[in-house]
Amino acid sequence: MTKQAQPALQDFIDFAHVLADASGAAIRPYFRAPLDVSNKGPDGSFDPVTAADEAAEQVIAAAVAKRWPEHGFIGEEHGTTRPDARLRWVVDPIDGTRAFIMGWPMWGTLIGLMDGDAPVLGLMDQPFTRERFWSGSDAAYVRTADGERRIRTRSCARLADAILTTTHPDLFEPGSEAEAFARLKPLVRMTRYGGDCYAYCLLAAGFVDLVVEAGLKPYDVVALIPIIERAGGRITTWDGKPATAGGRVVAAGDARLHEQALAVLCR
Repeated sequence: MTKQAQPALQDFIDFAHVLADASGAAIRPYFRAPLDVSNKGPDGSFDPVTAADEAAEQVIAAAVAKRWPEHGFIGEEHGTTRPDARLRWVVDPIDGTRAFIMGWPMWGTLIGLMDGDAPVLGLMDQPFTRERFWSGSDAAYVRTADGERRIRTRSCARLADAILTTTHPDLFEPGSEAEAFARLKPLVRMTRYGGDCYAYCLLAAGFVDLVVEAGLKPYDVVALIPIIERAGGRITTWDGKPATAGGRVVAAGDARLHEQALAVLCR
């Protein structure tokens, strides 16, 4: 019997676009419309989830199970199936649910693919603005109303020239995390809050220089790693390790800036 050939990366990229089209269609009717919000946070904390999150993940999970039944699936809302599979889809149906329920367009659907320990594919879809960022085999791209183009991070050699962003300062636990961010913030040119996954894609496109966050889960970051790296940037944990498990994450468009940020955060 002839062994079946492993699908090419482009097959998975094409499929990720299919998933994004389907999930976007599921999400759009809920955005800026009356919406019930549930709280899945423990101990009185606020961790919102909506019908849009659940509908989008269900669409993606069903499509993956039908097309690639042997693949694993890791989703924010419905857990994990086949975690030991070599190929695993890692999905956050709406990264930035707080922005979503406020009517802000600073959110997106994250679709990543892991091959073993390596993130090999990432896609971020913003179905309201119709922007889509994704990684190819050796480059990163964006599609907007003006068409499709390759994106690159920009050169920024010094913290003093950098634009820094984080979703919210409350991401950092009181104590060492908050103190580390407080050391970094006055060293940069400008700091803005908000953005979730959108901020990382703006870094890949050359509009932001540095993203620093903490408390991330794998589905918050796996899809973003290939986009940033193939656009020319670097993304690791604060101690310079792979960011695939989430936690404390720093992304930079310039390797020199990345090293400087690590030195400040881990001082």
